[in-house]
Amino acid sequence: MAWGGFLLAVLAEYIGLYTLQEPFYVKGYYAIGGAFLIEACLVLQKTIRDNEEDNLHGNESEE
Repeated sequence: MAWGGFLLAVLAEYIGLYTLQEPFYVKGYYAIGGAFLIEACLVLQKTIRDNEEDNLHGNESEE
């Protein structure tokens, strides 16, 4: 379900860019901004997950 929502949001963003009545440099600016935002979200969720796993495994080794 989460991946479906993610793909739907990305698809809607790029369809919106395709239909935007602006020059290509404006569309490119928004497209690169969107791509970096997506990448930042994926890196953030991976970092948070890794930190939580480290904390969980760190607590087990202390006992």
